[in-house]
Formats: sequence, structure tokens, C-alpha cells
Amino acid sequence: MDKSIIMSRNHLVATLKKSNKEFTKADIIHYVETEGIEMVNFMYPAGDGRLKTLNFVINNLSYLDAILTCGERVDGSSLFPFIEAGSSDLYVLPRYSTAFRDPFAEIPTVTMLCSYFDKDGKPLESSPEYTLHKACKAFRDVTGMEFEAMGELEYYVIAPRDGAYPATDQKGYHESAPFAKFNDLRTKCMSYIAQTGGQIKYGHSEVGNFTLNNTIYEQNEIEFLPVPAEDAADQLMLAKWVIRNLGYKNGFNITFSPKITTGKAGSGLHVHMRLMRDGKNMMLNDGKLSEEARKAIAGMMTLAPSITAFGNTNPTSYFRLVPHQEAPTNICWGDRNRSVLVRVPLGWNTSVDMCAIANHKGNSSHYDTTQKQTVEMRSPDGSADIYQLLAGLAVACRHGFETEKALEIADKTCVNVNIHDSENSEKLTSLAQLPANCTESADMLQKQRDIYQKYDVFSPRMIGGIIQKLREYNDTELLKHANNNPKIMQELVTRYFHCG
Repeated sequence: MDKSIIMSRNHLVATLKKSNKEFTKADIIHYVETEGIEMVNFMYPAGDGRLKTLNFVINNLSYLDAILTCGERVDGSSLFPFIEAGSSDLYVLPRYSTAFRDPFAEIPTVTMLCSYFDKDGKPLESSPEYTLHKACKAFRDVTGMEFEAMGELEYYVIAPRDGAYPATDQKGYHESAPFAKFNDLRTKCMSYIAQTGGQIKYGHSEVGNFTLNNTIYEQNEIEFLPVPAEDAADQLMLAKWVIRNLGYKNGFNITFSPKITTGKAGSGLHVHMRLMRDGKNMMLNDGKLSEEARKAIAGMMTLAPSITAFGNTNPTSYFRLVPHQEAPTNICWGDRNRSVLVRVPLGWNTSVDMCAIANHKGNSSHYDTTQKQTVEMRSPDGSADIYQLLAGLAVACRHGFETEKALEIADKTCVNVNIHDSENSEKLTSLAQLPANCTESADMLQKQRDIYQKYDVFSPRMIGGIIQKLREYNDTELLKHANNNPKIMQELVTRYFHCG
């Protein structure tokens, strides 16, 4: 049997002894019958970026079969701003592959994520989940490769100060207990996320660590493994749901907000990507960044100004995108460089067997490390609509393959120095800048919208709705006022505290 099935933390996978991708309706019914499951939950992302829930009590098998086959009706106008009340009925249909045993439910419960369908039984063109599906298909059709992604989910845990073992301000990176207070909460979150099917790489304490008004603010991060982008979005959505619920149950406040206060690290949602063909990572060629990877980067350089419309969706997003806070401000990329927009992380492409050096000679690794190479987009934050963001990145990478001079664009935008150091000021002024507020982001999406709408990936109605929402913030001068007035800053942070 596949070791990934034997070691899976998803109880359905372990019990049914098959991959979640192979789950059928009969499997779900069998699990409900044999495991004493009393309830089924449907969950689905709405326009505010959060998961919504519909509960079912399982009274008999015929009813279970009905909801698994037919789904249920929901009011689309209450879920999405672009759907009118006069024709608002939508269907939600469960995707069996997303089934997991709810780790929070006192009553034995199976939960599944759902897809939206319109009145004609067709996938809802403007749903975020289906938009990502279309984006991945278009990428596959154009390039012959699969688009994979994984997220670095940063968040703050907020709790009353206890006075013991105070952390060093803004020095929380990989800190251990007792100086880091919430490592146990993070590891429990990781365990629960794994039970929902999440493929986690690791977790750690992050840079942001400070005390304000006798309250501890501790930043943490959970990073995932690369998987097909549609799975990556599902996993990130469920991870945010898990972290918030566990925080609430332990009496802690949790926020994914991009900015808490001036001068402290904000929380990003960095996204790593890789391109796969026949199970092989195409990001490297002969130990160097491949032509395919550089074309994808060129596409992200071109569409970076409008990607902010999906990944930086409220005014506080742009309080994070300022110099000297490990957040990008200019459109450029580089190797192992955290001051750029797209970073090529250290990729294990050395020919040295470090495992054998660190251990005795019998531990020679012979491990194919090329699979580990990714590129990382560093501008998005926790306000992102995760499905729209990954769809936008898939479009951008695809666009690089459709751009005649993509490799020239990649060469011109490559930077391998810290662009915020004074000696590099000339290089900094030569680079294009990211939007400085929601209004500018909306303008850039309007300018580049045809690229997103190509192949009917993003619907015109969705793009129009995003532009309208961003412009309604009317935030052109907001950052300047907030930086000079702590009261305004705090009001904004409070207003968007639970974004996404």
C-alpha cells in the first residue's frame, strides 16, 4: 500500500485505505455508515474570502444519497456581490475528494468543500474556485505543464501579556519556547490542518513579535508543500478556518491582517510556484534556472501591478508594502533576494552531499533535489481571495509563455542586490513600482483585464466587481494620513482585522 495512505492524518484516507482523489460517493456513504457519522457539513468560499457552512443531520441513507448527489440550493446574492436577488439561486455540490472528519465537531461529522453551479446546472463562471480551475486548464493547454503552488501562511496570535520570558522586539524568527508563547498552538493547528488533508511542509515562529498596551502580538507561519494549485487553494482556505477556530477555543485572537501597527512586520501570504511535466519539476535545467521558469517570471513581472488586485485587497495591504519590512515595493526578481518581488529561493542545486557531511558516510543521500526548486511571489497578504490570487498567478505565468520577448523582460528585471541599500539607489529608481493603494491597483487591473479574461478564465463581471470594490475604498491619500496619525491607523487595522 502507498505509504502516503498509511501515514495520512486524514481519517477517511486511513480508514478507506485509498487516496482522497479516488473517493466516490459510495466511499463517503460507507464511511458514514461504519464510523457512526451523524452529520455532514458543506463548506464553500464566498465573496468575502471566508468559508461558509451548511449543516445536515443524517436521518437515513436515502437522504444522505440525495445530498451527496444533488447538493443543495443556496442564496447566491447573500454570498457574492455580483449576483442579483431576483435570480440568486445557486447549487452547491460536494467534492468527495475534499472530505475529512471535522476535528472540531462534538457530534461525529464529515465535512466537504463544494463547487457552485448555476440554474442550468453549469459551473458558476464567476465563482472563485471555478475561475482557478479555468486558469489551471488554460495554463496546461498553452504550456503542456501543470501549475503547482504552495502558500506561506503568516498570522498573529494576540493574548494578554504574562510577563515571563519576554521576547525580543521584531526578533521572533524561529524562536523557541518559552520566549515564543504559542508554539504549542501552532503545532496543534498543524495537526488539525493535516487531518483536513493539508500537506504541510513546516511551521515556525516568525519575525513579528512585540508587546503593545500590555498585550502580546506573536507572529507565526505555517508553510505548505507544493501541490496542484486547485488543491493548494483548498488547503489554505481550510488552514485559515482551522487556525481561527483553535485560537478562539483557546481564548486567543488570531489575525491574518497585512498590518497591525506602524514599524512592525506585517503578515504576508507568499506563494511559491513550480511547473511540472510528467512528474518532473521544470524549474531547473542543468542546475540553473530554466527557460520555462524565466518565462513564467517574465509574465509575473508584466502582470505584477494588477496581481495586487487579487492579493492585496484592502487599504491596510499597502501599509505593509513599504521599504525595509521584508515586503516588496518594486517590480523585480532575484536569486535568494528578499528585497525583490519574486524570489528564487535557495534550491538545493549544489552537487555536494550535505547529508553525508552532516552524518557519517553510510548516510549518503542520492536524493533528487531538483523537485524542491520553486519561485516565490512575495507581494500577496492575508486579505487575498486565495482562489482569485492563484488564478491570477497562473494567468501571469501562462502570459509569460505567450510573450514574444519574455526572456528579455526577465533579464531586464533581474536584481541580485538589496535595492533598498543607499548604494543601489540608482537601480531602485529604474524599476517600476507596485501600486501604492487600492485605487492604483484597480486602475492597473482595468488596464490589464483583457489578459485575465482571455480564454474566459476571469469573467468580465468578476473583474468589474473587483475593480469597483477597490475603487470604493477611495484610499489614494490614506497611507500618508495614517502614518501621521496613530488613531487613524488603529481604526483601519480594527476595521480590516479579520480580512480574508
